Amino acid sequence: MKAVSRVLTNANIAPQVLGAEYACRGAIVTRANQLQRELKNTNNSLPFDKLVMCNIGNPQEMGAKALTYPRQILSACFNPELLKMGIYPSDVVQKADEILSDTPCYSVGAYSHSQGIPVCRQKVANFISERDNVESNYENIFLSDGASPAIKYVLQACIAGPQHGALLPLPQYPLYSATLSLLQGTQLSYALDEKSGWGLDLESCEAAILEGIKNGVAPRVFVIINPGNPTGNCLTEDTIKGALELAKKYNMVVFADEVYQTNVYDDRRPFHSFRKVLATMNIAEDVELISFHSISKGVFGECGIRGGYMELTNVNEEGKEQLYKMVSISLCPNTAGQVIAAVMCDLPKVGDASYESHTAEANAVYESLQRRANFLTENLNKVEGIDSQVVSGALYAFPTIELPQRAKEVALSKGMQPDFMYSMDLLEEKGICVVPGSGFGQEDGKYHFRTTILPAEEIMPYVCESIEDFHYSFCKKYQ
Repeated sequence: MKAVSRVLTNANIAPQVLGAEYACRGAIVTRANQLQRELKNTNNSLPFDKLVMCNIGNPQEMGAKALTYPRQILSACFNPELLKMGIYPSDVVQKADEILSDTPCYSVGAYSHSQGIPVCRQKVANFISERDNVESNYENIFLSDGASPAIKYVLQACIAGPQHGALLPLPQYPLYSATLSLLQGTQLSYALDEKSGWGLDLESCEAAILEGIKNGVAPRVFVIINPGNPTGNCLTEDTIKGALELAKKYNMVVFADEVYQTNVYDDRRPFHSFRKVLATMNIAEDVELISFHSISKGVFGECGIRGGYMELTNVNEEGKEQLYKMVSISLCPNTAGQVIAAVMCDLPKVGDASYESHTAEANAVYESLQRRANFLTENLNKVEGIDSQVVSGALYAFPTIELPQRAKEVALSKGMQPDFMYSMDLLEEKGICVVPGSGFGQEDGKYHFRTTILPAEEIMPYVCESIEDFHYSFCKKYQ
């Protein structure tokens, strides 16, 4: 009998797909999922009794509770009959009715406009206008299933092959490098300066651009993640101005990935939006800027609902039409995400029925995150051989780890990066799942891991103690 030929095998799958990597859900996480199943077996012999998933910014997986106010509006939008029962605060009823009234049939079960429900987009525009003291037009707002699809759409429009480059930070969130690989574009890496708290190095940026140009690569996209992922840094206003000047000089579209804008814990490093800073410059109308935000982070942590938006600034009408065509292929973003994105941008105000309860709930979440960021930074830095910059923002620490030479040699002899072996051993021995720094890109000869600040406050000491115990035993093993 003739053997059946298969298309979906590594021999036949498109090479750009095989080349795309996403470390946050790679081999270590696959093993962590297996260990989670083993823990449920009463006969398991694992050296730990709980597994802590520190690999990804997924707050509710780590025990965070959904905020009441946005979930009330969401439930009312999906079951309008509840609006008649007198069970919701008056502002919830008003907001849900406002959204439903702007749908084609008073239902979020129908397709919406491809850019999103108009009133939801207007709420986003109002939020930006108030935050930045600039005028934002809802026609330039595209709601999306989280920030990631919007980022992919614009990258797809900008990158047509290896002759086009995207300037990415090193280290960077692997969504960008993986998408660039799928598009067969060229990655131009600029270094973040660890010694200055992972600050953006403008000289490194320009050097990467010039190297690309020398090799026949046109720099088209300048990606800045602020606050930083995986680094937890927050950029200064002067640095943002410098980045925007550089974008104008080399005619690049700026991608301002600002999904962690409310996760800022250090008063010395407040969040500055690229939109606001650009508006104060004499090049305010000269730089193509696309800003991204999401409901997955902040204090909402609604990762699974998949909601977010992008705002286009100084984008030519032709470009906007093509982006509209691209989003139209998927018909529309999911309506649950649209609703929560609108709520995130239109929170209760003083005097509203839900103001006090929502503010207290949100503040408690934020203050807990701030304490955890400080606790993690302090305790990682107590470990000899681990050096963490201050977690000023976002949901992560990205500490340097000093590894014995023999550990590096053993890892490389097995065909793996040393920080991958370190992270896998940490998982197997302590049940702590982190992501090796090699999954984000790092300076040659340096090793890191990324861990979240999301374990519950009562769990955080266990996480830090486990990392400390493991680090010392790992180093002793390979000394």
